[in-house]
Amino acid sequence: MPDEPISLPANASVPRHIAIIMDGNGRWAQKRYLPRAAGHQAGVKTVRDIVDYCARHGIEVLTLFAFSSENWRRPKEEVSLLMGLFMATLQREVNKLDKNGIRLRFIGDRSAFSPQLQEKIVAGERQTEKNTGLTLVIAANYGGRWDMCQAMRKIAAMVKADELSVDDIDEQVINRQLSIADLPEPDLFIRTGGEKRVSNFLLWQLAYTELYFTDTLWPDFDQQCLEKAIEDFATRERRFGHTGEQIYAKNPG
Repeated sequence: MPDEPISLPANASVPRHIAIIMDGNGRWAQKRYLPRAAGHQAGVKTVRDIVDYCARHGIEVLTLFAFSSENWRRPKEEVSLLMGLFMATLQREVNKLDKNGIRLRFIGDRSAFSPQLQEKIVAGERQTEKNTGLTLVIAANYGGRWDMCQAMRKIAAMVKADELSVDDIDEQVINRQLSIADLPEPDLFIRTGGEKRVSNFLLWQLAYTELYFTDTLWPDFDQQCLEKAIEDFATRERRFGHTGEQIYAKNPG
């Protein structure tokens, strides 16, 4: 990997928010006759590289799907390894993120994690909460359906308490109760590893997101791979329900 990535064209459309499903760690290790743990450890290095790129190139938000609510179904040994790696990475990386002005956020149901890990999560968020650079969102024990369910529970409680009328429930009301309501919705979704599905990730927020799938396994997804995805994004015409003529008339340049 080069020390400096290839520069994007000056007129490239840069996404404000990139969301990534980091798939392929286990297969990367198996191809090399290594234990799956080696793939997850190699994947952490890729996270560092991608976070570094986004922080230096003006990306406002990077959301990484670290552990889904479905991942508990994996073998107990692998889940235990992932939890240990999660804890160790937090201990090692938070100070670096803070030094570089990166704000750390976590979304998902934390109640399933050990008390020690929950404490590390809260401490990392508090330490970096005033930073104004890249916002790094880690989705851990997260699912898009879980996100919508917890939002519905909050709204139901508001209706029960006479704080909200049923007739006033609209998209904006629902959106305000979701996990990343205060952040821009993803412009670009990337999934590595060859699968072509969103796998219960940010289901509500991906409604108008541009989707990019690559066969590259996550440990091999370097900064040049990310630039290729961003360059592809820049060629898309994002109409949001309008016609191409309407978009051009509004932005003739």
